[in-house]
Amino acid sequence: MIDLGFDKLALIGTVALIVIGPERLPRVARTVGHLLGKAQRYVADVKAEVNRSIELEELKKMRGEFEDAARNVEQSISREVHDASTEFEQAWSDATGSNRASDPEALADHGWEPPAPQYKHPKKNWRLKRGAVPQWYKQRHGVRTRAQSGAARVARFRPPRAASKARP
Repeated sequence: MIDLGFDKLALIGTVALIVIGPERLPRVARTVGHLLGKAQRYVADVKAEVNRSIELEELKKMRGEFEDAARNVEQSISREVHDASTEFEQAWSDATGSNRASDPEALADHGWEPPAPQYKHPKKNWRLKRGAVPQWYKQRHGVRTRAQSGAARVARFRPPRAASKARP
């Protein structure tokens, strides 16, 4: 940056006092200060934006490396599973004496039948919950089945007013 020492600042201040005048010098100095502050904030914003973009680039690079590593792990696991399943099928075919280990007909010849699919109830039992308590039971025990406003509830449970009293 610009190297401004005390002697250079004093010289600039003296020249400004002579050129601008003592009446307008404080206003000009305030304006220059505001402009310098804005310039510093602008430079700081630009630096922050550059740092953010650099960090974003680094994060993208790390994400790519992580995805590559995950893809490699997935491929190695699928390869191992495939190898294990082929070994199992080979061992099964050797044990059963059949070359068609995954053939359902060959399995049926050895007395094995696949289990029949069973019905699985969906876990939505809101009908069951809703109709579990009979309506007559709710009415007898005062269970509210309809929403009521606060004013309606007060009016419902307020004791009845007596006949108008005569005032003397």
